[in-house]
Amino acid sequence: MDDAVPPGWPVEVRPPGAPDWERTAVAWLFDLVPPDYRAHEVLRRYPVLLARFAADHVAAGLEAARMGWRTVRVELADQLPADAIEAAMTAYEREGARLAAAARGVEVVAGALRGERWVPRL
Repeated sequence: MDDAVPPGWPVEVRPPGAPDWERTAVAWLFDLVPPDYRAHEVLRRYPVLLARFAADHVAAGLEAARMGWRTVRVELADQLPADAIEAAMTAYEREGARLAAAARGVEVVAGALRGERWVPRL
């Protein structure tokens, strides 16, 4: 087992090669997608496919957060007080950062599921 993991590796997922690492990867990926995805046997059977679904779902959420951040001030300025708009902007920023980190995590976990090995550079 090699405990070295690439930058962005999710803390919820054990390092590749560790006992049950793929089980923790699958659990984490399922946590990123809607609960109904658990009903699809093909996603449980093929973790690389689950990673693809998770990547698509996270990317869509990230784009939605970016769009919301760009438009909330203009679209709701006359319907919400200024402090609510500022709170919404902060929420969009936090959600965007969370989703960007999740996207990076999905990318590196998917690579490991495909058998890619990360080697740290000096």
